[in-house]
Formats: sequence, structure tokens, C-alpha cells
Amino acid sequence: MKRPRLLVLPIALATIALTACTNEAQQPQQPAASQAPSAQETGGVSGRAVKVAFSAPGADHGWLKAITDNARTAADKLGVELLLSEGTNDSAAQVSQVETLISQKPDVLVILPNEGGPLTPVAQKAMQAGIPVVNVDREFSTPAAYRTWIGGDNYGVGKAAADFIANELNCQGNVVEIQGIAGISVTELRTKGFTDGIKRCNGGIKIVASQPADFSPDKGLQVMETMLQGQKKIDAVYTHDDDMAMGVVQAIKAANRDDEMFVTGAGGSKDAMNLIAQGGLYRATFLYNPSMSGSAVSIAKLIAEKKGLSDLVEPEVPSRIELPATTVTKENVASVQNLGY
Repeated sequence: MKRPRLLVLPIALATIALTACTNEAQQPQQPAASQAPSAQETGGVSGRAVKVAFSAPGADHGWLKAITDNARTAADKLGVELLLSEGTNDSAAQVSQVETLISQKPDVLVILPNEGGPLTPVAQKAMQAGIPVVNVDREFSTPAAYRTWIGGDNYGVGKAAADFIANELNCQGNVVEIQGIAGISVTELRTKGFTDGIKRCNGGIKIVASQPADFSPDKGLQVMETMLQGQKKIDAVYTHDDDMAMGVVQAIKAANRDDEMFVTGAGGSKDAMNLIAQGGLYRATFLYNPSMSGSAVSIAKLIAEKKGLSDLVEPEVPSRIELPATTVTKENVASVQNLGY
């Protein structure tokens, strides 16, 4: 059995067309022609457009909307036939939609699951039917459910947030954590990265409250209002998502406590970057770009054509592609604002 290969790529690589060698400062480039044998020679798709099925949660905030938009854009540019199901934030409904997509016999299935666990069996069903699955962002419960996973370094998001907050507070202070959706891999890894990261402060930084807000701005507002009532001293707020953090910011300002604390987010939204550029309450975010869905479509096309990444020797796509988080502060926000969604 082959051991899975982990390929770590810089964040700018998560552009509409995946390139194998670039850096964060570069603009997105069109992919070079693959050096692998042609699809016809290797038994891949030939003589017709690659058919890619795509399923993701409903676009209830900016990051998820950008996920679907980037998938459409990549499919158009690559000449891929895209079978797109309607986004839903109900896992049972998404399972049903994926079943329908499987019945349409796509060449590859791209899934960003609402929740990894409940979507794992249907992804395995696709794999067993000979339909490769590209798992985006939120991970399935087992690697057997996907051919390739592409996503951001969620542990790294939490670790980077811990490092930033620890440095800002000189390792002394009270932090509240506004988490994403309870139980999914993204949330668990962002929490673990943060918890591990503040250990260097030897107890000087305390997480005095932690609660999920489901990546929702409205729930972020509600959760933060409750925390403000229960916690008389808060020095920093670590949120798992920029869109959700907009509700957090609203609650803090409404309570007239924006001079007491600062906020960090994740994702790289334009709204967050604009607030960071202004200075003050919102001090940092960590790039976790939704253009990864465009890269997933590009990867799906390569898998269907039995090709690899153009600048790698191996003639097949790696099983894991992880995009590292980039810390964005007032000092460097101007250089990355074009990446905001």
C-alpha cells in the first residue's frame, strides 16, 4: 500500500488554476501543460470535456459563496463540464444531493462537506464506484473516502493566532475563543493549534470562555454579547472566521468595550482586511483563501485525465495538498488585500 504523500504549497497557489511552483507574492498564473502522457495514452478521459460534480454547503456567508463562485470560474476557464448541486447546510440533504450527483456518473466528484463525518459514507460509495473524490477543506473521517484532499492548515491558523496574541499581550491576559461549527475538523484543529500555541506562556494567557458560533455573523454577535456579560476582563478575542467576527465586532462596539480588547479572525475577507488597515480593534487575520475550490476543480481535471502536476516528476496528483496560513496585520495588509474575498 502506498503511503499518502503530503505536499505543502504556499497560499498563493490556491488560485483558480493550480500551478506547481509559485510564491505568495506572485499573481495567479495559468497552469503549464502537463508533462505526463496524454489522457488517451493512459486511459483517462479523451474526446470530450471532463465532467466534474461539485457539492458544498450553502453560501450563508462570504467565504462559502466564494468557494462556489471560484469553482464555477475555474470550470469555465478549464473547459470542464460542472455539475453543481444547490448548496445546503443540512448534512442529510447534502448526502442526498451527492447521491444524485453520483447517479449522473461524473468523472470526478469534488465535495466540501457541511460535516465530514456524515458525508464520509457517501464519499466512500463514490470511490467504490470508481469515481475519484476530491475532498475540500473539512475532512472526511477516513482517507479512504477521497482520492485527494486540498485545504488550509487549520492547526497552523490556530498556532499563528496564538503566536500573534501572545506577542501582543506579552504572554499575560484573558482570551475568549469564538469557534466555528462544533465537531468538524476545521474547528477542532484551529482550537488545538491555539491551545498548543499559548502553552509557551506557561499559563500567563488564559482562555476564560470558548463557544461555537457556527461561522455565522448573527450567532457571533449573540455569543459575544453573552461573553461580554459574563467576563469583566477580556484582553483578546480569537475568532475562527472573519465573517463570524463581524458580529463579534458589532457586539464589542455596542458594549463600548472596544478600547479594552482586540480581535483576530481567519479567512482573509475584504471587510476584515479593511478593518485591519484602519487599525484598532481588529488586528489580524490568517489567510485561508476560498480559491482552493478553483484549485480543486483543476486537480479534478488532472485526475480524470490521468495527469500529474506539471512541475513534479510524479505523473499523478498527490493525495494531500495543504495551504499554509499567512498572518495578515496592519504592517502587511496592503500587499495581500487583492486576495480578499
